[in-house]
Formats: sequence, C-alpha cells, structure tokens
Amino acid sequence: MSELPLTLSLVLRRAARIGGARPVVTARPEGGERRTWAQVTERALRLCGALRRLGVRPGERVATFGWNHHQHLELLLGVPLLGAIVHPINVRLHPDDVVHVSREAEDAVVFVDASLTPVLAELRSRLGHVRHWVVMGEEAEVAPAFAGAPRYEELLAAEAPLENLPEVDERTPASLCYTSGTTGRPQGVEYSHRSLVLHAMGALMVDSMAVSERDVVLPLAPFFHANGWGLPYSAAFAGAALVLPGPRLDAGSVARLIERERVTLAAAVPTVWNAFEPVLREGKHELSSLRRILCGGAPLPMRTIQRFAEHGISFLHAWGMTELGPSGTMARAREEGFPEERLAPLATQGAAVPGIELRVVDGAGRELPWDGTSVGELETRGLWGASRYFRGAAGEERFRDGWLRTGDVATLDAHGALRIVDRTKDLVKSGGEWISSVELENHLMAHPGVKEVAVIAVAHEHWGERPVAVVVRQPESRVSFEELVEHLRPRVASWWLPDAAHFVAELPRTATGKVDKKVLRREYAPRAPGPPIREG
Repeated sequence: MSELPLTLSLVLRRAARIGGARPVVTARPEGGERRTWAQVTERALRLCGALRRLGVRPGERVATFGWNHHQHLELLLGVPLLGAIVHPINVRLHPDDVVHVSREAEDAVVFVDASLTPVLAELRSRLGHVRHWVVMGEEAEVAPAFAGAPRYEELLAAEAPLENLPEVDERTPASLCYTSGTTGRPQGVEYSHRSLVLHAMGALMVDSMAVSERDVVLPLAPFFHANGWGLPYSAAFAGAALVLPGPRLDAGSVARLIERERVTLAAAVPTVWNAFEPVLREGKHELSSLRRILCGGAPLPMRTIQRFAEHGISFLHAWGMTELGPSGTMARAREEGFPEERLAPLATQGAAVPGIELRVVDGAGRELPWDGTSVGELETRGLWGASRYFRGAAGEERFRDGWLRTGDVATLDAHGALRIVDRTKDLVKSGGEWISSVELENHLMAHPGVKEVAVIAVAHEHWGERPVAVVVRQPESRVSFEELVEHLRPRVASWWLPDAAHFVAELPRTATGKVDKKVLRREYAPRAPGPPIREG
C-alpha cells in the first residue's frame, strides 16, 4: 500500500486544487477582504520564501500574536511546510506568561498584528531571543518600538512561490500550542504534521464536525486556541469556504458576518452563544444559512440550546483539550421525538469521535464499567493525542501507559456517552462526601434570573469544605440567595445546598475564556464565614 506522508503539503495541495475557487474571507470594518484558496496557498508558498530569507531553519519556532485573518492563516499553513513550527501565542495571556511561553519556545521570529504592537512593545526588552519581528495588518497604527519592523505584505511581494519544498517527515512537529494554564503555568503541546492531518480528516467525519466542501466555516475560536480548534486545516482539507472574523467577536458583528457570508457552521465557546440571545429575539439578521453550531470549552445552558433550536439551528456539543488538538467527543441532537427528547443528548458531552478512545478509572488506575453511574477520572488516547508536554518533565505525571489523565471526573454510559461530573480540583469535599460543582452550576443556570455562575469550595471548620456560588444575574434580575436555594432544593440533596451566594458583575476568565476559579478561590475562600449574600 502507498505510504504517502501525512504532512500539511497534502492539505495544501487539496485546498489549491479541489477548493481553489472557494473563498477565504477576512472580516474588515468596511466589509470583507476576499481571496480564494488558490490565492491563499500561493501566498503561503511565498511566505516560505520570505521565512527562508529571514534565516528560519527547520525545527525553529515562528510565533504569531494576532487575531483570525488571512495572513495568520497563511502562517498556520506556510511555516510547517519548511519544517519549522508555528507557535500561536494567546494575546490574552498575562504579560509574564507571554514572556514565559515565548522564552520556552525560543521563538526565532514573531509576527504581530499592528493593533497589538503596543502590547508587545511593553515586553520587547524581555524577549531578546527573538531575531526578527514582522508586523501584520494595515488597519492600525504601529507602536513606535516596531516602526522599523518589516511589514508582512512587503515580505511576500518580494518573493516568488517556493517551488522546492524540503521533504518533511510526518512526525515532525508542525505547531506548538499552549494549554490555558488553569492549574499553573501554561504547558506546551507540539502537534506533528501527522496529528494535524489526522485531526483535520477526523473533523470531516459525519459523527464529528462533519465539515464538507459545501460548508462556509466560521471559526470564532481564535487560532491561539488549539489552532482555532483545527478548523482552518479542516476547511482547507475539505475545500470549504472559510470566514475569519478578526478581533470583533461581539454578537452583532458575528450576526452580520453570518448573514453577509451565508455561514453554515460556526464554532465558539459558550460565552459567545450566550450573548446571542438578544440577536435571536430581535430578529434583525437573516441567519437561515446557519445550520449548526459547534460549542465547547464549558457546559452550555439548555435554554440557550433550545433558543437556537427554535430557529432551526442545531448544536454540536463538544469536549476536548489542547492535548487532543483539541477534538475528543461530540454530542448532537436526535432527529426524532419530542423537543425535550431530541435535545436530551446535548446534556452530555457525547461519544468519542472516531480515532479517540476514552476510559474512566478509579484511584488505583483500574478501569470502571460503562454504566453511567461509576464515577472516576477520565483518561483518553487517540490518533492525534499528545504523549508528553513540550520541554522537560513538567506535567509528565499526566501521562500513564499511553493514556492522558485529563483531570476531569466523569462517567461513561453503555453507549459511550461521556458526562463530565467535575474537575478533580473543583470537587467540593464536604464531611468526607463529594459534591459536584458542575452539577450545581448546571441547576443554577436553569434559573431564569441567572446569567452565569461558578461554584467553588470554601474551607469550613466542621465540614472541611462547603460549596459557595458566585453569580452573575441576568439584566433586570434581582434573584436572591434564598430564591436560588429554593430553586435547588427539589433538585439536589439538602447537604449539597450552597452556604452562600456572592453576586458579582462578571466572572473572571482565563486567557482562553474559561471561568478562572483560581481567582475566585483567592477572592472568597480565605474569608471568614459571613452573611450569605455579598453584592459586588
């Protein structure tokens, strides 16, 4: 049998030939900047020449610091073709973490959006390992520290498409992405060419994302989130149209983009889709092209799923990790039955996508039965899963006998449906018994007066730990702690009821948009017991 290498050259060739006439659109304030896949792949090959002229060698990291646009896409495609490694840095990281990940990666070149140059200008003196800086985009002023840096378009204009690409082994690292760092410093995960191609291929399967040539794909997940959840590579492999939103991710901008470009598949974290409710209610935008939404990163309130279903838009509820590149499981609604029956599978994280295996183990590492009730730590392995972290031994305890220990507490039912019960670090141990913060959060989110909520453990002199809710009310809502307790009372055991609720304007978030419970624990856990309600 043929042993054609699974490298991104394969993806690039198919994008140019099969999807060559399909559009790649970058959102701009004045409209859309349009190219075709044929033009994008030709520019990626010009980029290879520019990188070689800058002295980039195989195995070196080329960092990006930007939003989702066509130049950033060309870097995702072009850098690995030289045998180098593209490293999208999260623009929302704390400055110290930006320095940490760039130093650890030893980035040789950094491509930065003009609008983000003021951010890196403050850090440039701490990034002396960077040999070259290149400015992308034309829509913003450049910080004085980068006034002399070459511009992306100037570099490409001076090059012809590189014809003789080096031979790259499919196991060569192609991309370096970092975890969200919810339990400490971000950890690097290197994706090989093989893993990126297999992940892209997996996303084309009907029981995964089902990306096809007929789709118009809108990745609202930034490229620095596991390469935009792998969707740029999936769209390229399928020859699907691709729409890139730039920095504007508010509901109005996204709705206008969906309407103008006739988007069929959009992907984002729950905060984006939760903010969409006024758009759906007002009905000012024609969204009939949007057939399905991919959502991951955190559980989504069922009322939000139902609101989209009323408009004929299906949800794909996914679970994954940076270590999985990131696709792990997929849940979709049933095609038949009453509305509640059709949407019931979306209360789980779904079954493993083809190519990924799951198991749940007890504290001794023994596999537990798939019965929907046995609770243990979720472990995973697969065709595109990581086997270790980038650099050093940090985090190596997460890998055991080829399996990744996820840190999630979960069950698997007889059909393989995954239900995340909690994160191991977020469980509340009260009187020696476990309370699931995730289950409490899901029940509280069902209250119409609650917009967002996080449940944390607070030290208790007698019980060890007790649950406390940190709540963001819906606009105009005045829901009280007592009302929330009464809402929970018929739904959970009495000893699960939170001891207090703190009402806040917003929840703190990590650089990947997840609720940052580390901050909440620092804010509330050390406090002495006090009144059950705290306004803030």
